[in-house]
Amino acid sequence: MGFGNASSALKLLSSSEIRVLLIHFMAMEEEKGPGDTVLNVVEMMMKGNEEMNVAVGVGTKCKEDVEDDGERDCLEKVDMEVHNQKQHQKKLVRLDSLDQEASHISGMATKTTKALSIAAVMKLAFQSIGVVYGDIGTSPLYVFASTFTDRVPTSDNIIGALSLIIYSLTLFPLIKYVFIVLRANDNGDGGTFAMYSLISRHSKVSAIPNSQQGEDEMNLSAYKLQIPTKHLKRAEKIKASLERSSFAKTALLAVALLGTAMVIGDGILTPCISVLSAVDGVRKIDSNIKQDMVVMISVAILVVLFSIQRFGTDKVGYTFAPAIMIWYLFIGGVGIFNLIQHDPSVLRAFNPIYIIRYFIGEPKQAWLSLGGVVLCMTGTEAMFADLGHFSVRSIQIAFTGLVYPCLLCAYVGQAAYLSKFPSHVSDAFYKSTPGLVYWPMFVVAVIASIIASQAMISATFSIVKQSMALGCFPRVRVVHTSHKHEGQVYIPEINLFLMFACTLVTASFKETTKIGNAYGIAVMAVMLVTTSLLVLIMLMIWQTSLFVVALFILIFGSFELLYFSSVLSKFNKGGYLPLTFAAAIFFVMYVWHYVQVKRYAFEVEQKVSTEYLVTLGSGLGITRVPGVGLLYTELTQGIPAIFSHFLTNLPAIHSVLVFVSVKYLPVNNVPANERLLLRRVGPKDYKMYRCITRYGYKDRRIGNEEFENLLMESLKAFIREENGEDDIALMAQEWEEEIKFLETSRSHGVIYMLGHSEVRASADSCLVKKVVVDYIYDFLRRNFRQGFVDLQIPNKNLLQVGMNYYI
Repeated sequence: MGFGNASSALKLLSSSEIRVLLIHFMAMEEEKGPGDTVLNVVEMMMKGNEEMNVAVGVGTKCKEDVEDDGERDCLEKVDMEVHNQKQHQKKLVRLDSLDQEASHISGMATKTTKALSIAAVMKLAFQSIGVVYGDIGTSPLYVFASTFTDRVPTSDNIIGALSLIIYSLTLFPLIKYVFIVLRANDNGDGGTFAMYSLISRHSKVSAIPNSQQGEDEMNLSAYKLQIPTKHLKRAEKIKASLERSSFAKTALLAVALLGTAMVIGDGILTPCISVLSAVDGVRKIDSNIKQDMVVMISVAILVVLFSIQRFGTDKVGYTFAPAIMIWYLFIGGVGIFNLIQHDPSVLRAFNPIYIIRYFIGEPKQAWLSLGGVVLCMTGTEAMFADLGHFSVRSIQIAFTGLVYPCLLCAYVGQAAYLSKFPSHVSDAFYKSTPGLVYWPMFVVAVIASIIASQAMISATFSIVKQSMALGCFPRVRVVHTSHKHEGQVYIPEINLFLMFACTLVTASFKETTKIGNAYGIAVMAVMLVTTSLLVLIMLMIWQTSLFVVALFILIFGSFELLYFSSVLSKFNKGGYLPLTFAAAIFFVMYVWHYVQVKRYAFEVEQKVSTEYLVTLGSGLGITRVPGVGLLYTELTQGIPAIFSHFLTNLPAIHSVLVFVSVKYLPVNNVPANERLLLRRVGPKDYKMYRCITRYGYKDRRIGNEEFENLLMESLKAFIREENGEDDIALMAQEWEEEIKFLETSRSHGVIYMLGHSEVRASADSCLVKKVVVDYIYDFLRRNFRQGFVDLQIPNKNLLQVGMNYYI
């Protein structure tokens, strides 16, 4: 391949592909000549070499240079530009990073692809049965009762409904979630916010305050872009359109918040319907037992369930994996027994033609029955939301190997029983259970319903923590319940809210049919949100062909809308409940997020110029006393306005001052050795530094003592490495003195300095904005945890200065 071919190749490349070429060139060994190296890169690009990685590009003008200056001059310019960039990159690593090798860590990037042994995968698959599949496994308790709520079905109705159930389970949980959605994980984590963070990391669309700045991505191994394909140009256009549109960014965040709110609503309804359906079997003891008694027993179980949440998912969930496995074997075995015993001809429901006949025969009733059929998919979202505790392969094995076949057997068996006893449809599950295994089935059903509830309660805790970390939920207390799994958390305030809401719903609705109407809306709303975000991921990140994307929307989107229209028809029969919950939660989240964004914008606008700092001199215009001061700010660049307030209101300032910015990034985890970024603020004799502390939305916040130790050691390492290896001999004495000064200052104590901010709407704001900011947000701020508590700062070391924010 000669220079002429290189020129032709370069002219064909887009600016994005030019960036790929240059970055790959940077990463290649320097032993080759410049011309040969570039030619090799071009050759590899034309062949679609898989080693090509996309990163932040340098220079996009090479295509024009080829035309203006010729091939050889262009290649020489590329060599020079890349050489300069490499030198600049080395300098940045020394200046801003804790460790020169931090940028080479790629553990997060390979998390989802790390090979596990067969034994490890099977162990995870077994554990996932107890945590993930309890919800969808308890659906046979109430699906047929919810499908035929006000009529006795005919034989054709039963076959049509069974066929709908079979293909709903096949189309959505099996094909859509197990084989497609699970791939859209964020470094191994799933859920609505994980998809949002995945999109945010591949384009600058995040509406989260204090996010997606250079410091976020610097040396952070989670920020890896994808290998380009022939669909890259289309993906770049979509990305550019999203980044230019503030409406698109807001809409994307709103969709993510809506999905989150619906999942929390799901966490309220799952315990209600699962426990109430299971306890209903107690009527076998005495048929005269009233529904109020069943409700009281259910409420008592719910109170106990929420009381043990503080022990954590690890103890509550994993312990009961054997119970859920027994449950699946029970319902599968009983289903096969009923099929053989009553009516094997129901197997004809596997022919989808009976769905068409069902809709042709009774179109309105068939459409209405979709609101009950959809309940066979409850808990499907848990497969994705709880992905972080397991692996994609383990969840796939558990569903395809146990859950899916047992559920099919259970529904087929109930249909076979109902074909002989259609009048028993209101209690199809327990009526179809043989007397010999009735009470064992009842006990296992109650246990399974508790575990099913546990799965969604745990998912609610996790998603609230994610939302709070990304600035979209008021501060609450987060308790980590497992040292093995950082994602397993317990939130007392949310637990109390869920317990109150669940008991209220159970006591008010009393019947599973009404709760089922509400449950169906929550299930389908979350599915539609997932589909919407997945389409964007397919277009922009996976770079899927338009034909495949259109087919996905046609198949899944259209059927989900059909189901959703059916459950909405039951709005006045309980369907309003999840929408009410979701609307209230969404409003709280959006208000909190809106004010946080405006508050950060105010800080950026009011920040102090560097020139102001220089005019003060190394003494900062006041007395500097021994000690270390940690001044917390959301800014990662510039001097925060609160700093001048401290200088004005305090008689002295500490000899060492560190501006600390705590940032939650749209990634699930930040490795400990990539946690801190350090740099100087002002000349060396000012003894002022900036520390950017980065967390993922699943990370555990480290305590104050641990943070102080980590910061001091990181500052020492930063001071040693600041000027590069070549200057160590000359600068060793100066470094030793600065490190000794740092240690002496710390021995005098560490003080945490925060601004106690009061946020108010500006004078020219409209009435709605004043109500939202001055009353609603202020109420939330005063009744949730304060910032210094969330930062785990001890009161004895806390110093606050008041400041008003007008937004």
